[in-house]
Amino acid sequence: MDTQQKQSTNWVAVITMMFIYGMISFVTNLAAPMGNVWKYQPGIEGSNMLGMMGNMMNFLAYLFMGIPAGKMLTKCGYKKTAMIGIATGFVGVAIQFLSGKVPGTAESMVGPFCVYLLGAFVCGFSVCMLNMVVNPMLNLLGGGGNRGNQLNLIGTTFNSVAGTATPMLVGALIGQVTAATKVADVNLVMYIAMAVFAAAFVALAFIPIANPEQGNTTENIPVLAPLKFRHCLLGVVGIFMYVGIEIGIPATMNLWLADAKGPLAGVANSAGIAGMVAGTYWFLMLIGRSVGAFIGGKVSSRVLMTVTTGTAIVLIAVGTQLTGVATKMPVFTGSGFEMVQVPLTAFLFALCGLCTSIMWPSTFNLATEKLGKYTAAASGLFMVMVVGGGILPLVQNFIADKAGYMVSYIIPAAALAYLFVYSAFLSKPPKNIDELVK
Repeated sequence: MDTQQKQSTNWVAVITMMFIYGMISFVTNLAAPMGNVWKYQPGIEGSNMLGMMGNMMNFLAYLFMGIPAGKMLTKCGYKKTAMIGIATGFVGVAIQFLSGKVPGTAESMVGPFCVYLLGAFVCGFSVCMLNMVVNPMLNLLGGGGNRGNQLNLIGTTFNSVAGTATPMLVGALIGQVTAATKVADVNLVMYIAMAVFAAAFVALAFIPIANPEQGNTTENIPVLAPLKFRHCLLGVVGIFMYVGIEIGIPATMNLWLADAKGPLAGVANSAGIAGMVAGTYWFLMLIGRSVGAFIGGKVSSRVLMTVTTGTAIVLIAVGTQLTGVATKMPVFTGSGFEMVQVPLTAFLFALCGLCTSIMWPSTFNLATEKLGKYTAAASGLFMVMVVGGGILPLVQNFIADKAGYMVSYIIPAAALAYLFVYSAFLSKPPKNIDELVK
């Protein structure tokens, strides 16, 4: 069976899906470093919660687009859905670019900020559609099970490359964030993003991608039908928790380090340093996903999830207690790489990237294990619950504004505790599931 799967794997489709994985991360990870610019604009007044609103709008789109994207996938197929998603992403980035051109006043930049939020919302529609294509496509191309999980882990490696580069690039362009920093100062990033979307659209138009036969079904499955299986229901909630963890840890760390009153206050190029440290989190996700891709065919998703969620809880618990302890990390200072002193807390939070690296595909696999014809409907529900990547970081930064950054990390810690319990004790499908899915 394994030999047949390897021989029949459509590697053109696999590589295309992996490239799209990278695009998803690039667009999604623009929000946090851009929030560093917007939070200091007149009328925003340094609010961390408002700084995270771009991220919130990006993920809020999943709430509205998750189910329709699933229906679009069924009606239009993988390739057409991906092309519509890419075109939508180009429009979303273009709107964000225009937010830097909309005139504001010395007293308020709320008008341009609203345009930026609209662009982030449109980009959310794009990445929702692209995610809808990528995850089930790679899982099905791999034949499901550990092989499907392995291909998803390889794909998420490309996701991490873009995730690593984005905050570093924006941070390097910004330098030191002050009230004088303009949104137009990072227009180069928007030019790059629009060029990537345009090139991807043209390239995809010439790449033949057929719908995998395993994903086809003539039966009309109700949207909520997969939720009758406990392991799927709790896994759908787990995706809400996971995306909030993945985004909340580095995004809040970025805001904390770049804060004018934060641990790097008075340090030149603090936003660049903050972006580099946040980028280290995504780089470690890249490392973790590379290792995960290697062992994913041998170690079960259940074991991977239990070990990594438990480790991440410990890292956060220890990190929040060590803000006064310093260490050195290699960061890009504008002219090159140097060892820069940062709180040990930031290093421990960055290490969480190793843990979160395998959680998305592993949670997806656990929640859809043996679902058969219900898998596509479950994928739509997963896309809806990705809204957790907007809601949980927003709540986290509301707490950061009121009680401090370290207290706010109770949010990702609690979400990790849920995933630990789910993976260790509640993720097994019922014994008679083969009969139930007929």
